[in-house]
Amino acid sequence: MDIGIALPTMCRGYDRRSTVDWCLQAEQGPFSSISCGERMSFHNPEMWTTLAAAAALTERVRIIANVAVLPAHPPALVAKQAATIDVLSDGRLTVGVGVGARPDDYRSLAADFGYRHDRLERGVAELRELWSGTPSTPDGDPIGPPCVQAGGPPILAGALGPKSLARAARWADGVVAFSLSGVPAEIAWAADSARKAWATAARDTAPRLVSGCFYVLGVPDPAAVLREFTADYLAFFGSETAGTTAAAMTTFDAAAVHRALDGAEAAGLDEFILVPGSTDLAVLDATIELVESR
Repeated sequence: MDIGIALPTMCRGYDRRSTVDWCLQAEQGPFSSISCGERMSFHNPEMWTTLAAAAALTERVRIIANVAVLPAHPPALVAKQAATIDVLSDGRLTVGVGVGARPDDYRSLAADFGYRHDRLERGVAELRELWSGTPSTPDGDPIGPPCVQAGGPPILAGALGPKSLARAARWADGVVAFSLSGVPAEIAWAADSARKAWATAARDTAPRLVSGCFYVLGVPDPAAVLREFTADYLAFFGSETAGTTAAAMTTFDAAAVHRALDGAEAAGLDEFILVPGSTDLAVLDATIELVESR
């Protein structure tokens, strides 16, 4: 099983130095990918810009958009952003797409929150057409640059529920799920659900299965750091829900992170992405040591 590392873009204090240091060290470390996700109404940097920097700073690791909220954007714009990063990375990009859960993100983009599952499916079809060279308008030119990867980057669905997975099984190359604290039973359930959806859809290839979790290692009082980060990230659910969820986080020592990775491997995942709750490079150093010890 591959192990990826997310850039700590959702953490307070993330800056230019964070991008450079985390990318360069992750490139030399035991990781399969670098990734970051999308939020608009939050303090994080913009996802595609950050991934472009990661693509330019690295040569080996895959670059994963985890995930783009596709229905909130014009598909043609996303197609061009992704194609550009595919070129910058020399064909190392994977694109995760989903509908998101935050109405504020849609409102900030003047985008409609309704019918977003239908719009996601139509948007994915449009991405593939644009990456194949089909012009976006009858008399227009193709939207470039041409992707390095034939037909465009692989597309993973940010899907968990049965309806979302059934839809994803029609168009996705795989699934990128998430378990906040890396609970093995949650990881296994999500993987089994994706396999069942692919089997029901009579797909002739198995889905690529990716998941991940929040964690903190290598800093003083890692439990407090992880829980503060989690509460901040989940604040859109309300302070009570965010606080209760944060208090239950457990992935703040090596044993707990190993359990999450063991559970992901036992579930047959292709890749598990560790999502740090701090920009401190001590977290990355401790993570490299942990992964190299496996």
